[in-house]
Amino acid sequence: GSGTVEGAVEWLDQHSEDADIDEPVALVPKNAGVAQSYKCNDCGKVLSSMANLELHANKTGHSDFEESTVAVKPLTAEEKKAKVEEIKALLKAKRSEREEEEKQQNIQLEKQRRFMGQEMIKTREELEREQRKRDAMLRKREKDAAKRERERLRAELAKDKLERQANKGKLKTALGADGYNPSAVQYDVGGAGDGASPAPAKKFKADPQKIDEYIKKVSSYRAGGDGQKCLKILLAYVGNVVDKSDEEKFRTINMENKAFKTKVKPFLGAKALLVAVGFKQTEAGDALVLKEDADRNTLKETKEKLEKAYASY
Repeated sequence: GSGTVEGAVEWLDQHSEDADIDEPVALVPKNAGVAQSYKCNDCGKVLSSMANLELHANKTGHSDFEESTVAVKPLTAEEKKAKVEEIKALLKAKRSEREEEEKQQNIQLEKQRRFMGQEMIKTREELEREQRKRDAMLRKREKDAAKRERERLRAELAKDKLERQANKGKLKTALGADGYNPSAVQYDVGGAGDGASPAPAKKFKADPQKIDEYIKKVSSYRAGGDGQKCLKILLAYVGNVVDKSDEEKFRTINMENKAFKTKVKPFLGAKALLVAVGFKQTEAGDALVLKEDADRNTLKETKEKLEKAYASY
């Protein structure tokens, strides 16, 4: 019943005809059937509270629990102390295990760092070794090229000497297209020694569309840096008429002075470039004069091209 008098009367009314109505009622202990703990069905351990149940589940992974009427006996002071010591020992072991794992990881990381450093050093040394080989090969090619050029020049000079001896100091050959050719330099044609007068100047034509080709031909003279010296003189001639167009003296190039005869005249493409930008040879053949209708844009563009060629020589 509900524990009241009315409930007792109602129960008696319902069970008055029962055979055992007059037998004594057995007393049930107050705590009988009340859940006082939790039992793990996986391992049989009895747990005193929900907190201990959750701790046990997290630690063991067990998940099958039920309520139990078994009362868990409280731990004595000695048992609590022993339990605390046990937990401390477990924590210490876990900490030592973690520290050992971290130590091993650090050792592996250090080994990997040293290995990568050694590999980088090997790679850098290999690259430097390959670069030294390429530099050595380049120097050897340049040295061989210079040697071949010297031998060619000696052969040309010997040839010119024999030709001059056979023709009373005159040369009949012309400038070749394969590089510097001393036999083409006609310094003494018509000069003293044979009584002949200078030959009349020939009309020389050049195409402004081939200025790049002329510069390339001059740049191809590598022996002794002759091509660079010629580019420097050409840049001075063209640069003066571009930058100082109001000064008349820069509009005339003396073909008889030493700079022109030794650094411009012998090289294929040099004179052609000057004519292409607007210079015209005089009737006497001793000078180049800038024409009044010379194209200023062509002069400026040629100056820039000469600067680049000189810088990259």
